[in-house]
Formats: sequence, structure tokens, C-alpha cells
Amino acid sequence: MKRGNMSLDPLDSSAALKSEPLCIFGTGDLGRSLGQCLLQSGYGVVYGSRRPDSCGPLPQGAQVMTHQEAAQFANLIFICVHREHYDFLEMLAPHLEGKVQTMASKKSSLCVLSRLVPKAAVVKGLNTVSAWALQNGLPSGTQVYLCGNNEEAKRAVAEMATKLGLTVLDRGSLSAARELEDFPLRLFPEWRIPLWVAFSLTAAFFIYLVIRNTVYDYVNNGQDVSYGIMVSLANKVFAAVSLIMLSLCYLPGCIAAFLQLYRGTKYRRFPDWLDRWMLCRKQMGLVALGFALLHAIYSLINPLRYCFYKSSRNLNNPTTFDNTRAWRIDSFYALGILGFFLYVLLGLTSLPSVGGSLSWREFSFVQSKLGYLTLFFCTAHGYIYGWDRFLDHSTYNWYTPPVYMLCLIIPTVVLVFKLIIIIPCVDRTLMRIRQGWERNPLRGETDDLKFTNL
Repeated sequence: MKRGNMSLDPLDSSAALKSEPLCIFGTGDLGRSLGQCLLQSGYGVVYGSRRPDSCGPLPQGAQVMTHQEAAQFANLIFICVHREHYDFLEMLAPHLEGKVQTMASKKSSLCVLSRLVPKAAVVKGLNTVSAWALQNGLPSGTQVYLCGNNEEAKRAVAEMATKLGLTVLDRGSLSAARELEDFPLRLFPEWRIPLWVAFSLTAAFFIYLVIRNTVYDYVNNGQDVSYGIMVSLANKVFAAVSLIMLSLCYLPGCIAAFLQLYRGTKYRRFPDWLDRWMLCRKQMGLVALGFALLHAIYSLINPLRYCFYKSSRNLNNPTTFDNTRAWRIDSFYALGILGFFLYVLLGLTSLPSVGGSLSWREFSFVQSKLGYLTLFFCTAHGYIYGWDRFLDHSTYNWYTPPVYMLCLIIPTVVLVFKLIIIIPCVDRTLMRIRQGWERNPLRGETDDLKFTNL
């Protein structure tokens, strides 16, 4: 039977795909996994291989044959081979004319492919889905990207992907192919700035504490307290980094609010550094949650509460109990527990499965209102920890402030900024600006309004 090119008309393209098998070049992990999904969706699958007799186990119901034979059986072909092995396509050029070729491999050379098969309709797509995800079942709504110069070819591939339960996003022409290839190869692009900030803060505080505590005691008192580096010192570092990272999540929002108040409009772009900062706030918050969890675990190792309560009793009169110190200790732990609880709540609502079930008002309430409440509790936790130690000159080893004072600077600034923003007159003006009001509209618009009134 003579097979013509597949009809790509919207009304019969689905029927055409169901009536004939789909071809997959490549019998590796990606090719086998893709074929299994296609078979489960009711499609016929034909594999093209250099060595059909020794290509290993394939999904049940699929056929395997040479590249030339497989190309004659289907008009929609998935190329799941590395670009180093594209040479066989040149010999298949006459059999691939007018067919749709989908580049599903992570890295492909479209320039080489266009030269080898100039008359084929090339579509780049499905490369963001891994073989592991295909083998273990694709979550409903998984996004895949497509790009190509032939709209009918893209529509045919999109219909097939939709039947697999995928959500297709069209990225335009083949000029976007390089961008699509880079998607699965990116290594935590949104996490780079938060991780670098966290690493820098951790290293800085660790070195600062080692010099200020361990080295100071050894030089001045001749005591070796290096054993405290593993737990006590690390616990202080985790607490300081967590509090600063949390405050850095809300500082850019305050800066953006003051910028809008200063400019009197929301239609001017923020500086690039502020824009990038605001885009990575979620990741900063999750990193802060991780450090808070480490701080909580390390705090459980130290029997601090027992020691504090023991020291709360007057040594001269053991029956006398220092009520003020006891209140301070209980408040310190209560605020820490409440702050950590809200920390976890913020982290849970950052998950797509949880955040997606909330309305915008609910999500905004949790991330904004409860977020600032978390920052307030954690900052108060730090202030109560310090209490009146700042008055004691012995606290300043080598005239350096303790870490708890340093880590409270940014959170305090953020809370002061927020208090200014929520002042009714300021909040009312900021809300009007965010709703589209401008303090100084463009001169041209003002002239138009005057002309209209005339």
C-alpha cells in the first residue's frame, strides 16, 4: 500500500495519527520510555535502529526494523539519538521528505539536520521530559516546549503530546531551539543568588566567630575551646544566617514600595538588581527555612533550658528564684518555637501543590502578613537572647560586637520600613499608585485631557 504524507488538517490529524504508527529513531532509554508512553496511549510504535537484531528489550507491542524501513511506515518521526550519530539521516533524505521530525534529544544540531534533510518539517520539542519521568508516569499537566517553522507540523506534535497528558507551550520558530536545549541543562538557575548569599554569610560568620571566640580565648586566657566549633559555634552561625536570609526576602519589597512612592508611578521598571532580587525571594525563604531547621536541631542537642533555669536560682540563697530571668527564658523559647512554626507554614505554602490550591488573597496573606509576623517573632527571639548583654563591656571581645547584634541589623531595618509603609497615609498613597494612579502624568496625556475638556 502506498503511503502518502500525513494530513495535518485540524479535523483529521488525530485520526491520521491513530491510523498509522509513529516512528522512533533510537532504542536508548529515552526512545524506549517514549515508546512505552505512546503504546499506553493507543498509538502504534515502530523503532528504527542501526542493528535491529541486537537492540535489547523493547516495549511489548512495538516493532523494530532498520531506519529506512521504519521511515516508510510513519510520517511523524521522533529522533532520540545523539547529534554525533546523525550521519545515517543523509542516506534517508529521500524517505524523509515532507515528514515531521521531532527532535526529542537533549542536545541536537538543527544546522546539521537542516543540511542533511532539507525538505523535512523539523520540530524541536519533548527534550525537557526525561526518560525517568516517562518511565515512572508523567504528572498531569507537565509542561513541554515546542518550536518550529512549520505550524502544521507543530500542531500535529502538539496534539500527540496533549494525548499523553502534557501541556504544550509554543516557543515560536526554530530560532528558539537553543533556548529549549538549555532548559534541561540548567543547574538551579533561580537558586544561584540565594545559595551564594547563604554561603557567603555562613563563611563570614563562621570565620568571625572562630576569631572572636576560639582564638580570643586561646590568646587572652590560654583556654582551648575549639570543641565548641562543631555544635555551639555552628548553632550561632545557622541562627544568624537564617534570620538575615528571612529579612532579605522582605527587604526588596520595602525598597520597591519606597521607589514607587518616590516616583509616584508603577509604570517605571525597577533596577535590574532589584528585579533579580525580587525574583529569587522564594528560594531565599526556603534556604532560610533550611538554616532555621538546622538551628532548631542543634539547639535540641544543648540542654540550654536546664542550664538557664539552674542559673536562675540565686547561688547565695538556693530557694530564691529569679522571676524576671525565668520570664526572659520562657519568652525566648516561646518566640523561637512560634517563629519556627510560621517558618514551616511559609515553606509549605511555597510548594506548588499547596500554593496552587490557595486563592491569590489567601496566598498573599500567608506570604506577606504571616511572613512579616514570622520575621517579627524571630527578631524578638534574637533581642530577648541578647537582653542587656550589650551593656556589658566584656561582651565585646577585641572591641567587636557579638553575632546576635550583627544579625539583628537588617531585620530591624526591614521592620522599621514596614512600620512606615503601613502608616495609613503612606499605605493609602501606595495603594493608589499600585492601582494605576500617577502623581505626575506625562505632559502629553495632560494636554490631551485639557483639549478634551475644551
